[in-house]
Amino acid sequence: MDLLSGTYIFAVLLACVVFHSGAQEKNYTIREEMPENVLIGDLLKDLNLSLVSNKSLSSAMQFKLVYKTGDVPLIRIEEGTGEIFTTGARIDREKLCVGIPTDEQCFYEVEVAILPDEIFRLVKIRFLIEDINDNAPLFPTTVINISIPENSAINSKYTLPAAIDPDVGINGVQNYELIKGQNIFGLDVIETPEGEKMPQLIVQKELDREEKDTYVMKVKVEDGGFPQRSSTAILQVSVTDTNDNHPVFKETEIEVSIPENAPVGTSVTQLHATDADIGENARIHFSFSNLVSNIAKRLFHLNSTTGLITIKEPLDREETPNHKLLVLASDGGLVPARAMVLVNVTDVNDNVPSIDIRYIVNPINDTVVLSENVPLNTKIALITVTDKDADHNGRVTCFTDHEIPFRLRPVFSNQFLLETAAYLDYESTKEYAIKLLAADAGKPPLNQSAMLFIKVKDENDNAPVFTQSLVTVSIPENNSPGIQLTKVSATDADTGPNAEINFLLGPDAPPEFSLDRRTGMLTVLKKLDREKEEKYFFTVLAKDNGVPPLTSNVTVFVSVIDQNDNSPAFTHNEYNFYVPENLPKHGTVGLITVTDPDYGENSAVTLSILDENDGFTIDSKTGVIRPNISFDREKQESYTFYVKAEDGGRVSRSSSAKVTINVVDVNDNKPVFIVPPSNYSYELVLPSTDPGTVVFQVIAVDNDTGMNAEVRYSIVGENTRDLFEINETTGNIIMKEKCDVTDLGLHRVLVKANDLGQPDSLFSVITVNLFVNESVTNATLINELLHKSTEAPVTPNTEIADASSPTIDYVKILVAVVAGTITVVVVISITAVVRCRQAPHLKAAQKNKQNSEWATPNPENRQMIMMKKKKKKKKHPPKNLLLNFVTIEETKADDVDDDGNSITLELPIDLEEQTMGKYNWVTTPTTFKPDSPDLARHYKSASPQPAFQIQPETPLNSKHHIIQELPLDNTFVACDSISKCSSSSSDPYSVSDSGYPVTTFEAPVSVHARPTDSRTSPIEICSEI
Repeated sequence: MDLLSGTYIFAVLLACVVFHSGAQEKNYTIREEMPENVLIGDLLKDLNLSLVSNKSLSSAMQFKLVYKTGDVPLIRIEEGTGEIFTTGARIDREKLCVGIPTDEQCFYEVEVAILPDEIFRLVKIRFLIEDINDNAPLFPTTVINISIPENSAINSKYTLPAAIDPDVGINGVQNYELIKGQNIFGLDVIETPEGEKMPQLIVQKELDREEKDTYVMKVKVEDGGFPQRSSTAILQVSVTDTNDNHPVFKETEIEVSIPENAPVGTSVTQLHATDADIGENARIHFSFSNLVSNIAKRLFHLNSTTGLITIKEPLDREETPNHKLLVLASDGGLVPARAMVLVNVTDVNDNVPSIDIRYIVNPINDTVVLSENVPLNTKIALITVTDKDADHNGRVTCFTDHEIPFRLRPVFSNQFLLETAAYLDYESTKEYAIKLLAADAGKPPLNQSAMLFIKVKDENDNAPVFTQSLVTVSIPENNSPGIQLTKVSATDADTGPNAEINFLLGPDAPPEFSLDRRTGMLTVLKKLDREKEEKYFFTVLAKDNGVPPLTSNVTVFVSVIDQNDNSPAFTHNEYNFYVPENLPKHGTVGLITVTDPDYGENSAVTLSILDENDGFTIDSKTGVIRPNISFDREKQESYTFYVKAEDGGRVSRSSSAKVTINVVDVNDNKPVFIVPPSNYSYELVLPSTDPGTVVFQVIAVDNDTGMNAEVRYSIVGENTRDLFEINETTGNIIMKEKCDVTDLGLHRVLVKANDLGQPDSLFSVITVNLFVNESVTNATLINELLHKSTEAPVTPNTEIADASSPTIDYVKILVAVVAGTITVVVVISITAVVRCRQAPHLKAAQKNKQNSEWATPNPENRQMIMMKKKKKKKKHPPKNLLLNFVTIEETKADDVDDDGNSITLELPIDLEEQTMGKYNWVTTPTTFKPDSPDLARHYKSASPQPAFQIQPETPLNSKHHIIQELPLDNTFVACDSISKCSSSSSDPYSVSDSGYPVTTFEAPVSVHARPTDSRTSPIEICSEI
């Protein structure tokens, strides 16, 4: 079991080695005696190599037949296609496989290497040689003599010598035929245990020696091949006297073993035979049968008298491992005794291993020439080691005698590939004499050696090497053309032309430099200017004269040393700065930027103001200009002076530039309405006015200039019935829709005028009263209605809120909420008192109802409104006063009266007009006018001075901002024909710096309103300090 396991493991390991080595086997079958150039197979297809593209290989695929030098191969292979053809050499199976048993197959083996190395494979091709009938069967002799006793019984059989045919199978001996048997003899064919066909002569009639003692016939032998081949021999039969007893061998089969190194004369075996006769008939004669091979007859001697077999010539197991000796014992009779002696020649370790070198790389004069740049694992030769001995005596190992850059890699059994194991270097070793050693496992072991010579071919595998990894050179600018800078040098480890070096400038080299091809001297061709190019980086190449040439490079760094040959340069010849007139002292006016293309101290620039100007200062390093005065545009609109820039060179250079500072007006005036003159004026509008007709023009002026003085108009509140619209440029109020009966009465339109100042615009708001009626018959009543309308809050649009105003402070909101809550309590108390006193006034109003000429715009509302005027107290609220928090709440849908909508004023309102629309001017100066192009971005410094950012040095002026949200609906009230009426209107908005008195409503007023969203919408009016 252990032996079987070991054998199995060895077989698996051998298979792994063969697979890893890229070794394969391929079998083909050919017939012997095939003519030349017959296609046998196609390795490209048969090994599935057609999928390998030549484009992916370093060289085209090649099939190389590997055979021993001096051998004549029986086949050839097309190296490019892998097709296998026969050659002119004769394929003779009987010659190729001489000595093998006839029942074994005959093979012819060759090896094929598939190149290049990246797809290397070693393929063992085994050709099975098929036998053809190219040999006729032949008898050992042409005349066969046989003796038969006269008293032979009918059907007695006597063996005849067998014919021999080198062919096998059906092409071998198949039949024997007796010719001219004269009806006395016949022929029978029997098959021996070894498979041989033996002819036997049969006695068919009684013999009589006195009548005839000799018979002459012919024996014919035939094979079964096509075409069939045959031969004949003369058979001569002699009739002898009667011999009653035949010799008998003591042992008919004897097997002996004898070592192949047994000396001549050594006894093999002793045969014993007996005969019951006496006298001459009992004398036994020993002889070899004619079936014994000539080789056996040559090697062994048989004593015809004693029957002793001895060695006549030295034995060789490797030539013939066993011999069959058919011995005949005859007493002179016709039927000899037969004994088979089988001699097994045992092996002794008497053969040294043989080394067969088959070159993959074709040798030149028995020397393989390899380039020193061949890749690793380059296949050189196939080494085959054999030993004719058997078992351990025939097991061979192969190795080299010392460490070399080559190795033996096993592929098949007893076959090794010699390949490169390391890179070759001609400069270190030019030739190799490889000693191959083969040793068997005998005791003592025998060994053999062979020499294989390899010559390394020099290649240009060493590139030039510069003596410096980086070449650094410095040269002052403004140099003289043609000056030599430095000399570059390089070496090459190769010899001859491969070591000759030429120097070249790389493709990145500037035209200012040149390089001598032979000496490597670097020269400057032009005058250098550091301000144009401070550093030069370029490549110098060293190229040898090898084939192909090898190149290396080195980087050359040329530094140009600065000289003070440039004056400081201002970014502009003249600088114009624009600053607001409220810029504080020592604020920032602007920045002067100066550059100097020189380097170091030569570029260190110092700035100063010429003519000792005390009004301004300039930072000598940063160039920031600051005022020492306060600006007043009305006194002086501009200032002019010169700034000097001087560098720090050993011989300094300087330049100057003109600076003009322009004082810019600040947008500190809001628009002022001149038409209408106040909130209490009105304009008559006829009901028949067509839509699109200008009914009134609003005019406002702004004391500022430019964009700060351009005014735009818009309606921001009231205009509840949406009858009017305004032209934002001209201020014309235009009738938008046709009036109907319900539109008669007084209409308030809240108009806003804002300028286009930057960064924030200023605005004013005024109430325009438009009386829609056929005529004005009672101007006093209208004036009373206007003054009463001031007691009602306005309903501005949400657009009046300044989106840019800051967020209300939470503390101020809290204070306003508390104040508003207290006010609500007071208003509710007053309202209760007023309602109790309303009844007498209502009765008086009903008596005068028929004399009234007024009609309410909403005839469904018949409720009389009585308002109790409270004396107005003229107040001058302080600046920055926080406006009272106001809530105007619309009634929800379920609380609306039958007339549709109503609005209840619950809180008093205090408005501070002086705090509305104030503009917050930022004191950050600008370099140019607001409508001029921004040239400041052109002032960025190109000099090496550090970048800095100007920060404002004075706090911003804080001004008031208003956030005001008013009800969405305009409201007005008129009386019917029975009663006198009063109208509710919003507070007037101030159009001048003086404050108007604040009107406070103490009683709730019901007014008509355009239908709106029924949800409660709190409206907030507030001011931030």
